[in-house]
Amino acid sequence: MKPPIHDPSARKHSGAPSLLPGRGGPPTSYADVAEVERQIAELVDRSTPELRLVWRQLHHTGPPHGLSRDLLIRALANQLQERSYGGVGQALRRRLQSLTGATEKVATAVDPGLVLKAGTTLVRQWRGHTHTVLVHTDGFEHEGQHYRSLTAIAERITEAHCSGPRFFGLTKRARASAGAKAGR
Repeated sequence: MKPPIHDPSARKHSGAPSLLPGRGGPPTSYADVAEVERQIAELVDRSTPELRLVWRQLHHTGPPHGLSRDLLIRALANQLQERSYGGVGQALRRRLQSLTGATEKVATAVDPGLVLKAGTTLVRQWRGHTHTVLVHTDGFEHEGQHYRSLTAIAERITEAHCSGPRFFGLTKRARASAGAKAGR
């Protein structure tokens, strides 16, 4: 087995960004890398109020309520690395934003703890008829028509006001009652 190569020029063809200035990576040196690592290591030794102060200096606002010490340290370490090595590019940032936007639309239409992927099919028997709903990134499809929410579909099927996620068995309460009926 060959010993690992510690030559920085070996990164040139590995696909990993180079740590040397002018070699395709961010303009840093090994001294800069060591400095960032030292700053990150120091975060662990700081008190929580000191970490909150560092957060305020970086973000010009206080950290989110309920953020644990561990997450605070991780977020600050990430911020230090982004400042030294560069952050996510605009193209990737736009792509991530579009993906999270599409997921949020479907997630908020159902249960906050449940995310339905586009392409998922929901099936429900109601009064002897099988109803099939196809999940899209921007809503739901039932019998060839597009709906923004499952509740609208459930109300159309039952002709009464009812919760769509509960009707299709997507809520904790619906799953619990289904489990209780199965156990009888």
